[in-house]
Amino acid sequence: MSFQPSRDNILVVDDSPDNVFLIQTILEEEGYNISTAEDGPTALRLVEQSPPHLVLLDVMMPGMDGFEVTQRIRRNNQLPFIPILLITAYDQPSVAQGLDMGADDFIRKPVEVDELLARVRSLLRLKHSVDERDQIARQREDFVSRLTHDLRTPLVAADRMLMLFQQGALGELSPTMKEAITTMARSNQNLLQMVNTLLEVYRFEADRKVLNFVPVNLQEVLSEVVKELEPLAQEKNLPLQFEAEAPVNLKVIGDRLEIHRLFTNLVGNAIKFTDSGSVKVRMKPSENENSDAYITVEVADTGTGIPQEEQATLFERFRQGSHKRSGSGLGLYLSRRIVEAHQGTINVKSTPGQGSVFIVDLPIAQYIQ
Repeated sequence: MSFQPSRDNILVVDDSPDNVFLIQTILEEEGYNISTAEDGPTALRLVEQSPPHLVLLDVMMPGMDGFEVTQRIRRNNQLPFIPILLITAYDQPSVAQGLDMGADDFIRKPVEVDELLARVRSLLRLKHSVDERDQIARQREDFVSRLTHDLRTPLVAADRMLMLFQQGALGELSPTMKEAITTMARSNQNLLQMVNTLLEVYRFEADRKVLNFVPVNLQEVLSEVVKELEPLAQEKNLPLQFEAEAPVNLKVIGDRLEIHRLFTNLVGNAIKFTDSGSVKVRMKPSENENSDAYITVEVADTGTGIPQEEQATLFERFRQGSHKRSGSGLGLYLSRRIVEAHQGTINVKSTPGQGSVFIVDLPIAQYIQ
């Protein structure tokens, strides 16, 4: 990675014109582009208008000191990463305070030329490394997004074509062909589901997910999910039950489609990992330790269970566990992101060989009259 100081813009903030002139002269001789500010509010305005590559910031200034300027820059999530070099004549505790506020380095007055230049070069290297890392991350996310969209198109087309075969629209099929088409359709649906999950994960991580928050009747959503997934349970001879404790007519504020996706994933997993016994979905009102009203939904199965050592990382990306069954390792991660977007929590209780219970708590919006 090349280092080209002439392209770097540095903002020098100090209420002393003599200090500003000295630092500006030193840095301009090295080829840096320098802008200046004499107080904190001016500095913040310049940073927001045109973020520099580095900020040299005096600690002791009237009104808004360097600590507060540092804190405000770090709190602004719209800004890129900007290294902050504090210039201080204070003692050691002030240095610690500045670093805690978000500064990256410090230099003491009176400033020595060699030390100043060394610290500036060091922080600019850090800036370039972070920018390069972020650029690579954005390129990777864009690649995943394009790839996912490109994969969905042929998968959806194949799904429609296989459906026509199954419906007999393209001619009568022999029993052997019907069985083969059914297997192909199931495999294509599994792959399409994985691609859709990957796309949703990308949207959450890239902050491109737009949620439509409205009052949602959770009992209605859960009833729909159970009804839609009942054929899968029947294929495995599993009873799929839904129980709602009174009062049941409760609303949450959320995105109905995403809440539906959340519980479709959890109930679908319960069916997938249960070979005998049953799957139960239970809904009840509850309170947390702060007496906040919640709706608790439990999805319980009698399946294989989850070892204790895997439960801590179960909701992380690409965690498939030791079950040796097909999956992307993204379903539970996406479920956690959906729950967190709704200000809720998701947990699991499980014993190997005895099944699992996934517990989702969502804040209650209101009672339905």
